[in-house]
Amino acid sequence: AGWLEGGLVASYEKFVMDADQLGALHHLARGVDMSEAGQAMDALREVGPGGHFLGCTHTQAHFQEAFWRSRVFDYKPFETWDEDGARDTQALAAARVARMLGDYEAPPLDPATREALEAFATRRKAEMPDAFG
Repeated sequence: AGWLEGGLVASYEKFVMDADQLGALHHLARGVDMSEAGQAMDALREVGPGGHFLGCTHTQAHFQEAFWRSRVFDYKPFETWDEDGARDTQALAAARVARMLGDYEAPPLDPATREALEAFATRRKAEMPDAFG
């Protein structure tokens, strides 16, 4: 995720967009729920022919997790989206990246462990020739 130019370049925005699409694929890979609840049989019995399902018990219990929803896309009506600046997916991803980086808190790491990791990285870099030098 996040690769551009065959992996020569990486992009936070592309990473966010790729991860978002992988979320959709992950949701689809779950398959179809064939259980009684998954098929909403209780809703069919509750509502009956000619009714609507928006207010029934099953819909109210399941509507929040029933569908996959992108964290990048803009679901506003076209007119509202246009009035708000008509930001494309890349711009929306950039805004998400800014929020994520702004909210990031490094996990606690023992100072001795950090020192050991930095020493290891320095040693390994010294052992490897620079391919572009």
